[in-house]
Amino acid sequence: MDRAKRERLKAQGWKVGTVSEFLELTPEETALIEIKLALSRSLKERRQKLMNQDELAEKISASQSSIALAENADDSVSIESLIRAMLATGATPKEIGEAISSVG
Repeated sequence: MDRAKRERLKAQGWKVGTVSEFLELTPEETALIEIKLALSRSLKERRQKLMNQDELAEKISASQSSIALAENADDSVSIESLIRAMLATGATPKEIGEAISSVG
């Protein structure tokens, strides 16, 4: 949001802040969400280059819909499941670490 818009909203009585502030997230909760988002994005990018969702689902004995949920960082998908799916695409632990280190 640009500075002028921020000031205009404040002048009208709106509170302007971050999502983390609005949801009252701790720094740890914010970091966990950002890690999950980074893993989901990375999974989707890798998978699209190599296979379709059905093929990945078959590799990890999951459903296509669970892959779609994982790629969209659905809160029902664990970080462990994201990492497992990334490994099934051929990602190395180093590549997974790089995806996580891209946060913040």
